[in-house]
Amino acid sequence: MNIKKRNTLRLLSLVLLVCAFIAPQNLEAQRKKKDKKSKTEVEAPKPKKDKSIKDLTKSSKKIEGLFTMYRDTITGSLQMVISDAHLGKDYIHFNQVANGVTDAGRFRGAYGGSKVFKVKKYYDKIEFVSQNTSFYFDPESAISKSKDANTSEGIMATVKIEAHDKEEGLYLIKADDLFLKETFTQVKPPRFPGSSPMAFSLGNLDKTKTKINSIKNYEDNTNLEVEYVYSSPSVLNGGSQAITDGRNVSIKVFHSLIAMPDNSYEPLFDDPRVGYFTTQVEDQTATNSTPYKDLVHRWNLIKKDPEAAISEPVKPITWWMENSTPVEWRETITQGVLEWNKAFEKAGFKNAMVVKMQPDDADWDAGDINYNVLRWTSSPNPPFGGYGPSFVNPRSGEIIGADIMLEYVHFTNRVFYDQLFDLAKADVEFNASEYLKKNKVLCSFGHVMHENSLFGQALIETTGGSDLEMARMKKESMLALIMHEVGHTLGLNHNMKASQLFSPEELADKDFIEGKCLTGSVMDYAGINITNDRAKQGQYYDTSVGPYDVWAIQFGYMPFKSEQEKVALLNRSTEPELIFGNDADDMRAPGKAIDPRVMIGDLSNDQIGYSIDRIKLVDSMMSGVKTKFAKTGESYQELRRAYYLLSGQRATAVNVISRFIGGVYVDRAMIGQEGGSQPFTPVSLEDQKRAMNALTKYAFAPTAFSAPSELYNDLAMQRRGFGFMRGTEDPKIHQQVLTYQQNVLSHVLHYNTLQRITDSELYGNEYSLSTFMTDLNSAVFKADINGNVNSFRQNLQISYTNTLIDMLTGKQSSRYSNNAKSMALYNLKQIRSMAAVTGNVSSKAHKEHLRTLIDNALKEVK
Repeated sequence: MNIKKRNTLRLLSLVLLVCAFIAPQNLEAQRKKKDKKSKTEVEAPKPKKDKSIKDLTKSSKKIEGLFTMYRDTITGSLQMVISDAHLGKDYIHFNQVANGVTDAGRFRGAYGGSKVFKVKKYYDKIEFVSQNTSFYFDPESAISKSKDANTSEGIMATVKIEAHDKEEGLYLIKADDLFLKETFTQVKPPRFPGSSPMAFSLGNLDKTKTKINSIKNYEDNTNLEVEYVYSSPSVLNGGSQAITDGRNVSIKVFHSLIAMPDNSYEPLFDDPRVGYFTTQVEDQTATNSTPYKDLVHRWNLIKKDPEAAISEPVKPITWWMENSTPVEWRETITQGVLEWNKAFEKAGFKNAMVVKMQPDDADWDAGDINYNVLRWTSSPNPPFGGYGPSFVNPRSGEIIGADIMLEYVHFTNRVFYDQLFDLAKADVEFNASEYLKKNKVLCSFGHVMHENSLFGQALIETTGGSDLEMARMKKESMLALIMHEVGHTLGLNHNMKASQLFSPEELADKDFIEGKCLTGSVMDYAGINITNDRAKQGQYYDTSVGPYDVWAIQFGYMPFKSEQEKVALLNRSTEPELIFGNDADDMRAPGKAIDPRVMIGDLSNDQIGYSIDRIKLVDSMMSGVKTKFAKTGESYQELRRAYYLLSGQRATAVNVISRFIGGVYVDRAMIGQEGGSQPFTPVSLEDQKRAMNALTKYAFAPTAFSAPSELYNDLAMQRRGFGFMRGTEDPKIHQQVLTYQQNVLSHVLHYNTLQRITDSELYGNEYSLSTFMTDLNSAVFKADINGNVNSFRQNLQISYTNTLIDMLTGKQSSRYSNNAKSMALYNLKQIRSMAAVTGNVSSKAHKEHLRTLIDNALKEVK
């Protein structure tokens, strides 16, 4: 083989060798490329399969009911099922406090109201929207087509749909934020402008600690108990002893989602002559001056036999007595509830009210809205003695459920908030929380009853009454309290005018009043009935419903055969025993309202005379207090309690009397109604002068509110730990008496009272402003201005003078009419001329003080 050929073969072998090496590499690269392409094709994302409701709830417990709930068994998180049947329908949300603290104005059994909401679907979301129920539009009117104009719905929550079952028409949503936030209702009270920074307040809602404690589901309602925890890293005021840790406070709330009732209930519209709670509705298609269609709150009572004059109801109002009820009082409480059957019989119903006992092994809680419960608590700081709220369908006014909250304090010698016996002010009025002030069913009757009963106990002990007498008084007290609170749950509001039913002489006739209501209505805040002659003592309290109560129940529940029959019943409002005036009319606050008959703590149709008798009774009892209440081996606490109770009764009496100054009687009869009079009739000159004379003697005299001097040495509280660190323990007698007197002055010198005195001169008032102001000046100064002035009168005279000065130059001066200011200026100058520097050193100093105050004030008067 020649060299050329050999080289060619070598080159060919080399090429083949290279190719043999490269070929696998190319093949491998091609394979990898192909594999990559193939892999890309294989792993292309598939369409995501939507998870089903079953998938999302497989670790959850199903709780079926009106709104089916799923609760995760590991995390506790909540999901909720909405169906197509729920969409667009009305439902009711109701809330009440399961447990709380009075410091925050949230206490067990407090009702938070009810509202209507709709469930709506918006694309992939579910909305919960509150509805406005304040207006009515006649569907026959063309203007009803614009019924939604300029009103706003409230979108409470918008929640994403997590799963949709198209076949079943079901939507699954996460529900934690619906209930773990304040979505349906505001739980934490607002902080009002001017509130003290040192006042107790809740921290911020802590979502990590807030939890759902329980869920109970029924066909017509879904109920949840939520524990809202409010946390703050540091607090200025940790609250009372009821709060374990002020940095972390729990408020437990029941939320109820309720199906809109579908029944034959017929709404009843309000009438101003009778007092029911109402849902206010305005008729936007009416043209008259009172376009009101206010819905009366009442139960849906239907006769089993519509043709019978008296029939049992298809479904009675059933009350369950909570098993926490003191055993010894269960019979009396039952009697108090069933007393209302007397009124229902007059409305055509037999056994309308039924009472049952909650078994000890009951599987339901007293807070369950499916049961109306007479509940008991013994709170550290009881906000009331009794509280009878109900909740309604806002669309119709139908009462759906109710409870009565009762406090064990009613049976004790404890006092509300310890305020009645406060070191500085023994007469501090019951100070309900801001929550209660906003609640239209505010009822402090239990507080009034408790104070009255303590006074009754003191009287019986002082006069040597028997144990049997004491037991009778306490039983009547409980009976009256139960009847009052049950009345609220039937829809009735207060009737503070009802105490006018009997004369003082009739009330002192024990045979005459036996078994009767001492007033026209158990819905009044009447004083305890005590006779000065103990041998003539009859009933202390109401033991049956009154004539007004019967009449009001007839209006609310009687199945009228015609409109004329209802009108005829209402036209009886002018009968003396049926007069009515509620909280809007009552005069307990200085300057508020105008009719002195609408007052708390009074009794009889001669309030002035009855109040004077009460003062005389207290004066006679004061001398025996030390003997009866200072017991060997015991502290002086009971003696102190008795003294302040008696003093408080005096204060109540003079407040009642003061309301006749500038008073105007109100008659709400319709025009032309038989027995009706003009709407406004000023109190007679005789009664206003009589009231002024009584105030002069019992409120302003040098000896007013006096007590045996040796009693003051013994007004000591029992020491407890470091309890006196808040202030010195000595009794503040002068401040106590001045407070009583200032309460009277606050009313008679209120700008509303003085304005009314002048205005009412135009329609019959004969007690002119100038005469009244002159009489008042004399009452405060005439007895002692020329000689020695004791320390009580010095306090009164300085306070009164400062009040006159404030009328001219104070922050409220612009509210006073010019003629009131003129009389204030006139009286100041009269005082200055009277205050000659005479008497002992203390009196001279006092009169110099008066003159200086007046001189300085006159420089500011323009």
